[in-house]
Amino acid sequence: MEKTSDRQSPSQSVNPEPSAPRLPNQTDLSRFDNSWYNPGPRWKILLWYISNSLVLNTYLPIPVAFKVWVLRLFGAKIGRGVVIKPAVNIKYPWLLQVGNYVWIGEQVWIDNLSEVVLGDHVCLSQGAMLLTGNHDYRRSTFDLTARPITIDNGVWIGAKSVVCPGVRCQSHAVLAVNSVATKPLEAYGIYQGNPAVWIRQREINL
Repeated sequence: MEKTSDRQSPSQSVNPEPSAPRLPNQTDLSRFDNSWYNPGPRWKILLWYISNSLVLNTYLPIPVAFKVWVLRLFGAKIGRGVVIKPAVNIKYPWLLQVGNYVWIGEQVWIDNLSEVVLGDHVCLSQGAMLLTGNHDYRRSTFDLTARPITIDNGVWIGAKSVVCPGVRCQSHAVLAVNSVATKPLEAYGIYQGNPAVWIRQREINL
């Protein structure tokens, strides 16, 4: 008796099934379109990505004065006495305004698809993230959205904390370590958690 082969001939091969059509009430990323968003000319964005990786988003001992000079060259408004630690990532410097005596800690990520304004004497601790971009999860096309962030004078954003799109942190507010600000922070309030909630009043002694 002949032994039947388990292999299929080419004529018997099964063609892959076509992808199923998208059902109602589901996300369809194939229809995502952010062509409306234009942060600047492509040459400028490309040149900044290269400069950012070489000057800011690096652990090379680049002098702060040179970092500030490069940021200003690309349109950032930077005050005096600013400290910028290693491995800082800034999306678009021409959408960034930084006041006087601001500290930007190691591995801070300023993802400024929209304008970010930092007042005077602001401290962004290690790994803090300012996120101006989001997606509209209510739409099947997952549309991109962008809203500005404002950090007023004397605010402290703790290590590994996140400030979400459209949030304003008012004067001398504190966002504790690993917290997420989804709503405005009131002046001199200390906030903690995800989402961050008011814990107590900040008191500053002379």
